[in-house]
Amino acid sequence: MTDAPETVQTNDDNIENIKENKSLRPILTFMRRTSPLSNAQKQGLADCSHLIVKAPIQDARTIFDHPNLPLTIEIGFGMGSTLVQMAKDAPERNFLGIEVHIPGIAQCAYDAGQAGITNLRIMDADALEVLAGIPDGSVDRVQLYFPDPWQKKRHFKRRFVAPERMALIVQKLTQGGWFHAATDWQPYAEWMIDVLEQVTELENIYGKSQFAPRPDWRPKTKFERRGEVAGHGVWDVIYKRV
Repeated sequence: MTDAPETVQTNDDNIENIKENKSLRPILTFMRRTSPLSNAQKQGLADCSHLIVKAPIQDARTIFDHPNLPLTIEIGFGMGSTLVQMAKDAPERNFLGIEVHIPGIAQCAYDAGQAGITNLRIMDADALEVLAGIPDGSVDRVQLYFPDPWQKKRHFKRRFVAPERMALIVQKLTQGGWFHAATDWQPYAEWMIDVLEQVTELENIYGKSQFAPRPDWRPKTKFERRGEVAGHGVWDVIYKRV
């Protein structure tokens, strides 16, 4: 005969401790997704592992062959096609892409390897943790293209563009460095403007509360092209550190 399991009673102190510990957990701005890898993606992980950098890192500039080039960090690059294109089009810059979707990381590595790109590095990490660990004033541009808009009001706290997160972005940008975001969700676009206009260290380069014209250097994603066919809008915001 086995012993009966010990009964644990939860008193008021235990409840308060549980609440406190739960409140200390960081609020994530993303959700991890899983899906099978294609043969090309498996090859990307195997053959292009030199492009994939493990966290944590002390200084993002030092992971590149030419560390003195201006540094662009893209947060959440999806499958990476536009990031690869940008790195190919701008060899005078270094690009660090941060993503949590393994197939996207693998596809990006494969495409960059096939194109022979050397000014791109990729990380599987929480972008906020990466940014927090690198030197202040070391990033020339931060890109956030088509982030999850977290449409339900109870999820607004997960939106990447929020005052506390923008404070970290400002801290890491060089003087005159840019924060560039794009979204196809108009309420989130308006939210971005409202938040960014309150950050005194940032200035809208197109004028107070103005959206930016679509820049040529941001390649269109397949979802953006589909949205255009369906009549959906896209809004860009570009702010510089002053």
